[in-house]
Amino acid sequence: MALSEIDITKCIVERFSRDFLEYSSLDVAIAGGGPSGMTAAYYLAKEGAKVAIFERNLHIGGGMWGGGMLFPKIVVQDDAVEIMEGFDIRLEPFGDGYYSADSVEVVVKTTAAAIAAQARIWVGISVEDVLIREDDRVSGVVVNWGAVELSGLHVDPLGVESTIVIDSTGHDAYVARNLARKVPGCRLLTDTGDVVGEKPMWAEAGEEEIVGNTREVWPGLVLAGMAANTVMGSPRMGAIFGGMFLSGKRAAEIALDRIHR
Repeated sequence: MALSEIDITKCIVERFSRDFLEYSSLDVAIAGGGPSGMTAAYYLAKEGAKVAIFERNLHIGGGMWGGGMLFPKIVVQDDAVEIMEGFDIRLEPFGDGYYSADSVEVVVKTTAAAIAAQARIWVGISVEDVLIREDDRVSGVVVNWGAVELSGLHVDPLGVESTIVIDSTGHDAYVARNLARKVPGCRLLTDTGDVVGEKPMWAEAGEEEIVGNTREVWPGLVLAGMAANTVMGSPRMGAIFGGMFLSGKRAAEIALDRIHR
């Protein structure tokens, strides 16, 4: 069979178009493919939810790839071991209640598990806004190519509807910030009614608070991972990631509860 560039083009465009249209209506749209977003996607898809991750970069995994200061190792604590073992991630004990893991292995295995559970992952696609209806409930995401965002071009985006949106955009908490800025009279479920902002590093406090910060902060919008700590005003944690996985699982539980209601 002769190799045809046009057939290659058709194959890519037809497959992408079919898949994207199929996932233009979702149970849960997740902004950000870091550890909390990927974990949430896995547990949601495992329970039969139709879920997609939109990651603005051409890679997933958030800050895990670089481990701590480019040493490709991460730390997790006892509470997250069950989740790690569920992903078949190899852990090496260190001290009392701590474990190290290879950051590349963690990214690859969590991603593979989410895909095997039928979660869809879109890279290079950025969530730049949310869909809102009459009651100001978040009802989907507004997406564009990440390259368009980086170039500063004005190109109109497209909408994807969903029952729940999970903001797992990390330290920026971009989705929650954008919602608070755009909705008149918006008061998020925080002490100030707005994004409180991330505090300096305090690993113990950040890890203790992150699961409690994982919540529906506005009708239809659930926080996960570092976005939860940023919005609620808790510290950052550095290269310990157990809380991220626990937060992702908790976000999935909240989203499933809302969907089933």
